[in-house]
Amino acid sequence: MPRSVLEEDSENIDLSSAGERLLHVGYDRPIRISSGHRIQHHDGKCSRPHGHNYEISVTVRGELTDEGWVVDKGAVTAIVDRWDHRFLLEEGDPLVEAFERSGDGDAVIVLEHPPTAEVMAVVLERQLRDALPDTVSDVSVEVAETGELRAGR
Repeated sequence: MPRSVLEEDSENIDLSSAGERLLHVGYDRPIRISSGHRIQHHDGKCSRPHGHNYEISVTVRGELTDEGWVVDKGAVTAIVDRWDHRFLLEEGDPLVEAFERSGDGDAVIVLEHPPTAEVMAVVLERQLRDALPDTVSDVSVEVAETGELRAGR
């Protein structure tokens, strides 16, 4: 049976010379998580406990692995999903202790800074960089808290 041109070309591609590539996770259909938070020292209504249906998009830059991808999409979504149905609070917020006393301490993600969309993007970027392989050179996260508020770089 004759071989197609595509088959012949694909055998000659050296993926190690492909250079850095991009993987977009959540580009057209963001990863969706539901989380609660409050901005403890805010002068407005955001100081009250409330929640959002966050939409998160992740871009990963890196070399192709032997598997032929920058990273496994599942590795990205597993990190983000750890924040689904959790309550995000700043270190020192009395609600952290209240959750622990109620037996729901495992429902809280404690951040060093106020749990704004901007801080969420920074923390998720760092968590992903730490968890992904050394072939990854950069991670960028965009967090949409509402249709009007989106944070990233």
